[in-house]
This record gives sequence, structure tokens and C-alpha cells, in this order.
Amino acid sequence: MKILWCWRCRMEVPMLDEEQYAEAYKLYGEAMRSNIEGGRLIRFKPLLDFYKEITGWEMTEPNAIMHHRIAQYGPPCESCGKPYRTRKASFCAACGHKRT
Repeated sequence: MKILWCWRCRMEVPMLDEEQYAEAYKLYGEAMRSNIEGGRLIRFKPLLDFYKEITGWEMTEPNAIMHHRIAQYGPPCESCGKPYRTRKASFCAACGHKRT
């Protein structure tokens, strides 16, 4: 787990490493296939609990957890230090700096 800037959330959030993400992905898939009644928060409770246990952050949006993956982002921007949206990004989504 590592705290990084998320361009979608527009704030620093805990990002999952590959091992943690694999577990989150499994829990997300189980919730998607589940026919448990009672709403999203009940269906996704195992995933939300896992994220809170790993990060200390209480989330209510399971889809947000699935884009909080370190490997999805690129290196830090040379100008602002926030990560590029992808490894191949040509500019920084946070500050607009063109990648060198």
C-alpha cells in the first residue's frame, strides 16, 4: 500500500500493490456475481472491509477501490510530483506538464 495522488478522486488516497489488488479484484468479482439482497454496501461489504483493514480508510464506493492500484499509474510528474495517469501518458493530468 502506498499513498498516491488519484486523478479521478482529485486527492491523495491509499493505492494497493499487486498482491493486495489481486485480493480486492477477487472480492469485487464475488460481489458482482452475488445475488445477496440489500443493496450495494451489503454486497460489497467484504471488499470495503478489506480495503479499510489494509489502508485504514473507510470507503463507500467499490468502483473507486478498483482504480486505486499502484501499477495502473505512471512515474511521478517532473513538475508537480503527482503520478502520471498511465505509464504511457504524454502529459500530467494534474498540472498539464508535458512529459519529457
